[in-house]
Amino acid sequence: MHQELGRRGAGWPAPRVVASVESTNAEVATLAAQGVREGFVLVAEQQTSGRGRLDRAWVSPRGAGLTLSVLLRPAPPRSTWGWLPILAGLAMLDAVAKRSQLEANLKWPNDLLLGSGQAKAGGILAEAGDGAVVVGVGVNVSTTAAELPPGATSLLIEGALVSREALLVEVVLALESRYAGWTAARGDAAASGVLAAYSSRCATLGRGVTVQMPHGDALVGIAEAIDPSGGLQVRAGDGTVTTVVAGDVVHVRPER
Repeated sequence: MHQELGRRGAGWPAPRVVASVESTNAEVATLAAQGVREGFVLVAEQQTSGRGRLDRAWVSPRGAGLTLSVLLRPAPPRSTWGWLPILAGLAMLDAVAKRSQLEANLKWPNDLLLGSGQAKAGGILAEAGDGAVVVGVGVNVSTTAAELPPGATSLLIEGALVSREALLVEVVLALESRYAGWTAARGDAAASGVLAAYSSRCATLGRGVTVQMPHGDALVGIAEAIDPSGGLQVRAGDGTVTTVVAGDVVHVRPER
């Protein structure tokens, strides 16, 4: 695994793998403050206090999932950094689709959905501070139904036998490639191709949604587009368009 990643010449360093850690994001954030170089990747066989979006717990039984965090030191303007979690979600999707051959999409902003039921199998947590961004990636690989919360799935449950080592290689290579293109375009999501790629793979667009906002209110409408900052534009029944930058999206299934 390390040899395959190492054949990229001047690319990111080979990942560091640890047996157990409370949170890969927290560990990498500590190392970032100590000056660790961009592209550092920490992989954990087990994560005991992992977190997902909206500060939810992310359970990762030993050896069952792919759990990693990557350190980025973005050169583009900070106003463009909101695209990094979306870019990372695309890389995760690219990797899973390539290795599993499963039907895979993203729920805004970066939940990995698998199978005909489009259940969640992975996600991204990006945290910024002191000129760096730590991007955490979690994918349920061989996790069983008994180990997962309601509504979640894994590659194994969906019928795909995927090596975690092979998936790690694909995730890191895809993220490095997407990040390089975004950086070359100075964070311009349209010029880098990130906006078009994401819009074509986002299962949220074009359907009815209910968005639970952080302050407690609910926004109901049709998810129409992704705005230039990466926010989700939702048109309510009265025609008002609201751009959502943080919230919990629930897909409304069409009536039969």
